[in-house]
Amino acid sequence: MKKFLLLALLPGAMMAQTVSSPDGKTVVTLDVIDGMPVYNVTYDGNSMLENSPLGFKANVSDFTKGMTKLGSESYNVEKSYTQDRVKKSNITYTANGLRNLYRNANGDSLTIAFQVSDNNVAYRYEVPKAKNGQTGSIVITEEASGFTFPDGTTTFLCPQSDAMIGWKRTKPSYEEEYKVDASMTDRSGFGHGYTFPCLFRIGDNGWVLLTETGVDSHYCASHLSDSENGNTYRITFPMAEENNGNGTPWAAFALPGVTTWRTITVGDDLAPIVETTITYDLVDPLYEPSREYKPGRGTWSWILWQDNSINMEDQKAYVDLAQAMGYEYVLVDNWWDLNIGRDRIPELVKYANDRGVDVVLWYSSSGYWNDIVQGPINYMDNSIVRKKEMKWLKDVGVKGIKVDFFGGDKQETMRLYEEIISDANDYGLQVIFHGCTLPRGWERMYPNHVGSEAVLASENLVFDQHHCDIEAFSATLHPYIRNSVALMEYGGSFLNRHTSRDNKRGPLRKTTDTFSLATAVLFQNPIQNFALAPNNLEDANPICLDFLREVPTTWDDVRYIDGYPGKYAVIGRRNGNTWYIAGVNAETDAQKLNLDLSPFMAKGQSATLYSDAKTKTGEYADPTSGLSTTKQTVTPKKPEAYPVTIPTNGGFVLVIE
Repeated sequence: MKKFLLLALLPGAMMAQTVSSPDGKTVVTLDVIDGMPVYNVTYDGNSMLENSPLGFKANVSDFTKGMTKLGSESYNVEKSYTQDRVKKSNITYTANGLRNLYRNANGDSLTIAFQVSDNNVAYRYEVPKAKNGQTGSIVITEEASGFTFPDGTTTFLCPQSDAMIGWKRTKPSYEEEYKVDASMTDRSGFGHGYTFPCLFRIGDNGWVLLTETGVDSHYCASHLSDSENGNTYRITFPMAEENNGNGTPWAAFALPGVTTWRTITVGDDLAPIVETTITYDLVDPLYEPSREYKPGRGTWSWILWQDNSINMEDQKAYVDLAQAMGYEYVLVDNWWDLNIGRDRIPELVKYANDRGVDVVLWYSSSGYWNDIVQGPINYMDNSIVRKKEMKWLKDVGVKGIKVDFFGGDKQETMRLYEEIISDANDYGLQVIFHGCTLPRGWERMYPNHVGSEAVLASENLVFDQHHCDIEAFSATLHPYIRNSVALMEYGGSFLNRHTSRDNKRGPLRKTTDTFSLATAVLFQNPIQNFALAPNNLEDANPICLDFLREVPTTWDDVRYIDGYPGKYAVIGRRNGNTWYIAGVNAETDAQKLNLDLSPFMAKGQSATLYSDAKTKTGEYADPTSGLSTTKQTVTPKKPEAYPVTIPTNGGFVLVIE
């Protein structure tokens, strides 16, 4: 039972309260203004969020007006845990907490809990039984929860698309283009606000990253509205049309109960944004893994060879490629049920296993909320059919599934995600989601979750030239936004010059091969299905192949080093005792940087540098830039000011062992 210090009758009871981070720099102030709870956030004395609204409307009561604070409870959180598939492996979370108890004009009560750690703020609503304990469930129809930014803030946002549009009416699927350094008064592309995560630059005072975590079958996923009054964004629920109208757009749960956590990461530079673990700190595993799930690298024919490659001969060629690269997986994409046949899957699995490769199979999420015809369909949306199918997968030796085309954020859809992934664990299957929502803490909540797309990913480079033209721009965003809060199954690192099977026609990749190596480090996902092709064993630079044979997919630490979203990005990731420092450049001119590498290496220590350079022979050179990947040993004289030049659309990787 919670014990609140009752304040309503004490002098000054309605005065604002503060709760600070352990280091004292991040401060949240809570108040009630004109009957509405509000909060603001400062970092190192600078305003990051001005007074922002709290509360919600529900079928049982309205908690947005006529609110009075009754009491408060302070608490502390200290938590250490390990993770094997996120940006850090050993994590300690320390926060100061404050729960405020409120009552509305109808006499119904609500607790708002805030937890403040260094550079991070999280809050949620804790709801008791209503109507004197007689009401045991609630439907939340609208949240007032908002974020009010100081004037002059600029935005780095991805619009929420219309429902039931795009390929076979599968959207929204978090695959729209970002707009950077935009004004808060700009309207979103579709008029529905913006998908999480959302990044804001607070003038010269720093940065704010917003998202949510802990979303499961007990709540819907949400997004941000367009700005109100030029600077306030509110939590917005899914559109009624999503998932072909199936399920309500509201959130419902049993009482007493809690909502999901909304998180705010703040800093005077981008380091806290890149390095935050708040989406994992606030959640715990929901079940034990049924087996040890192993990360790794994979090949998949579909990304370059497309639908026609889903046949036994081509899949065996990609198994052979995985074996040659030392990879752990081969992903067999859509249409395998028709073009290979279920009765031949055991043959393919055996062929792969004999070569040290495990098989992952593709599925559609269902058949009744979109127009998808690629099979298999109608297996994952029904528990009876799904469990029978998963038993078959386990029996034939398949180790994972990729489930595609969800198209919505309703609570009904969150329940389907949870059912698929929890059932899969019962049968020892890892799960990758595509055409999907942002995973919100799922890497920690669900131990067999090993990938989610939720980004304008590598397939778009195959579809048209425009996405090849903006590849570097997009890559400089993800370490600060999408990939900062969750794993990201991008499926990139092309070595083909043309994104096609014959490598002679189709969209032309504008980025260098070294750029492709750098994104293998910049993009974090425990299973990386690289966009390689069998021909790369003969026509690609051996330096690149050797790097991609060795690059890890799990990390023990991450550090922001330099960069700006949409321009360039340089970050470091550590695996064991080895640091990989990787950078890419989207600017029209080369980036000439002096990087502080003193946290990663000592003076006189040698490292291996992969970079873009014009070679004497021109072998493996990009015909557009004349650059090819070179490898050399370097010994920086001044690690605190190491000079690096990154050409436009190029990259570098420095490996420090």
